[in-house]
Amino acid sequence: MESARNIAVVLAGGVGTRIGLDTPKQLIKIAGRPIMEHTLSIFNEHPLIDEVIVLMARGHLDKVHEIVRKNDFGKVTAVLEGSGTRNDTTQVALSAIADKYDDCNVILHDAVRPLMAPSIINDVVLALESNDAVDVAIPSADTIIEVEPGAGNYPVIKDVPARANLRRGQTPQAFKLSAIRRAYDLANQDANFEATDDCTVVLRYTPDVPVAVVTGDDSNMKVTEPIDIYIADKLFQLPARNEHAAAEEHLKAALAGKTMAVFGGSYGIGADIAALAREYGATVKTFSRSSTKTHINRRDDLITARDEVLAETGQVDFVVNTAGVLPLARLEDTSDETIYEATEINYIGPILLAQTFYPELVKTQGSLLLFTSSSYTRGRGNYSLYSSAKAATVNLTQALADEWANEKVRVNCVNPERTGTPMRTKAFGAEDPDSLLESKTVARASLEVLVANKTGHVIDVRREDPLSGYAADQVD
Repeated sequence: MESARNIAVVLAGGVGTRIGLDTPKQLIKIAGRPIMEHTLSIFNEHPLIDEVIVLMARGHLDKVHEIVRKNDFGKVTAVLEGSGTRNDTTQVALSAIADKYDDCNVILHDAVRPLMAPSIINDVVLALESNDAVDVAIPSADTIIEVEPGAGNYPVIKDVPARANLRRGQTPQAFKLSAIRRAYDLANQDANFEATDDCTVVLRYTPDVPVAVVTGDDSNMKVTEPIDIYIADKLFQLPARNEHAAAEEHLKAALAGKTMAVFGGSYGIGADIAALAREYGATVKTFSRSSTKTHINRRDDLITARDEVLAETGQVDFVVNTAGVLPLARLEDTSDETIYEATEINYIGPILLAQTFYPELVKTQGSLLLFTSSSYTRGRGNYSLYSSAKAATVNLTQALADEWANEKVRVNCVNPERTGTPMRTKAFGAEDPDSLLESKTVARASLEVLVANKTGHVIDVRREDPLSGYAADQVD
């Protein structure tokens, strides 16, 4: 029997009043892209989704069309204007679908849940094989109380439901088209109809239809309040949540026949990136002060390096910069020579590198990878030059991602925790190796970022122990 068509409906009718901005919340940028762009990317790339329909707030449809066009979201077949309440907007989508199909699977998702794991879609589609309605929910870690008006100014507890039976609802919510349309037909006959979500409509008006529940994920949060923007941005930095972490075969396919230039590639993370990329079939050219006399802060040296790569391969697909210096001293004790050298190598260098290789990366729609340090979030004593340059590198990454988005050149930044490299040993002496990341681990994560379809991200690379502490990252 032929499987049902799976149509995702991205609901984006909100205007972000709780966020406190005039821009609809779904268009606010997180991790280098508008929230809606992240969400649409999940559905567009998912193999089980056949078609995507977007319901957008009035006056902002052109922005959605621009996002779809820029990203080649080929599964998006319609961008429609939302209507009034959430339930009204859902019914606009259902009517549009019913005009094309007698029945299908309809998967309704909040545009402002950009961190949904693709596995949730798998689970929802599987559940629809034996159910007409499916919800996504997670257990409640908090005790939920029911309140009622009290005698004074404060509500009082009416009941404390058993937590084991409680769940926190998320989206997507998914239905057979015929089932959700029948529920809404009955709901529209009720003058007092009111529901906060679509599963409630089915539950109240077609109680004969069971609503199955599949398990969601804590990261599948809804960006509603101002603090949610900060939390979501941080969640995007965690590679552990990325279910598209490149498998061996994927890395081979993405790197075979491609050309990579690695600066700071003589040892440490840079050398490991180069070696691993070669194993996956890439042609890799490495440059550094010690091995090729290439100074990252000299434009002529970078032009020479670029031309050398082009002469050998005729293209540049990936550029990686791990070059840098780590001066440790109080600022008042730092010489002018050290100040200029550290600033030029750690910050001016990445700028010159970006300018030099941009035209070639445009031709290949390639990727630039920079490195920062956990010190970018908070300057530390004796790290002032290094920390401030690393914070600037993060801003540079995000700005270039915006500037180069239309040319489809990706720019990302890796933020590894304490890593065992020769440079770290030189700066800090011998340390317990069990407390440090291996540079090969960072190299593998870096390649995954390079080949991923993401831009403007700062990706944390951590050991399994979340309490392992932090210090400077590694550069050559």
